[in-house]
Amino acid sequence: MADYKEAPLATRPKTLDPAEYFNLSQVYRRSEEARASLKAQLKRQYQLQLNNPHRKELIEDPALTRWTYARSNVYANFRPTAKTSLMGALFGVVPLFFWYFVFKTDRDKKEELIKAGKYDRKFQLSY
Repeated sequence: MADYKEAPLATRPKTLDPAEYFNLSQVYRRSEEARASLKAQLKRQYQLQLNNPHRKELIEDPALTRWTYARSNVYANFRPTAKTSLMGALFGVVPLFFWYFVFKTDRDKKEELIKAGKYDRKFQLSY
């Protein structure tokens, strides 16, 4: 643990933080072990169902069901935050103003050249 270097943009893992790991109460450790045990049992049950060669039914994974429901009902699960508002503005509004500025300045330059008589306008039936 002494030679572990922390990454500059990441926090130290809980298992390597002495304040979080060594100073835990027995009740907290037992509850962590119980959660880990339950997680291992659920994982084993799912693996047994998945690898059963005589399986005929579909295996229901509740986490996958919740994820699929959230992906299919995006607007019901959407929360407006500062980040989503900024991304919406950057990808929705800013390109409109950018292209408006580009086309408007190009058209204004063309009009100035036409008014000055310096723009060679060829007669074209099609573009």
